[in-house]
Amino acid sequence: VSRGLSVIQGDADIDLADYPDASFDYAILSQTLQTARRPDVVLDHLLRVGRQAFVSFPNFAHWRVRMSLLWGGRMPVTRLLPEQWFDTPNIHHVTIEDFRAFVKARGIEVQGAWFLSGDQQTGSVQANLLAEHAVFQLGGLVRKD
Repeated sequence: VSRGLSVIQGDADIDLADYPDASFDYAILSQTLQTARRPDVVLDHLLRVGRQAFVSFPNFAHWRVRMSLLWGGRMPVTRLLPEQWFDTPNIHHVTIEDFRAFVKARGIEVQGAWFLSGDQQTGSVQANLLAEHAVFQLGGLVRKD
């Protein structure tokens, strides 16, 4: 915004349906997918209104989350998941592998993916275990000729 870019912020569960097709070059859903009531519908609208979409979310399969459940028996509180279970806006606990399977089943093209642990990028192979946060660049539907 400070550099003159037009930015629109709203409720992804409601507001995306009001935008015409291909309204934006890029549509960004940052740290929101896991809070959406219907992430499938939100993602459909995101890909409809943006020529490309970026989706980021905390990875609920990160090793610290797994260890918290295994050793402490409690829902984790981490840097990226700072709320207690009863106070969190997260209603869907998505992992990187869940998201990969989700977009593949829906025929959505993954144009890029970045997996982060802290400020460091981690490899794709063990991202589900080692990455705290995922960012996916998505295109339209994959053609099935």
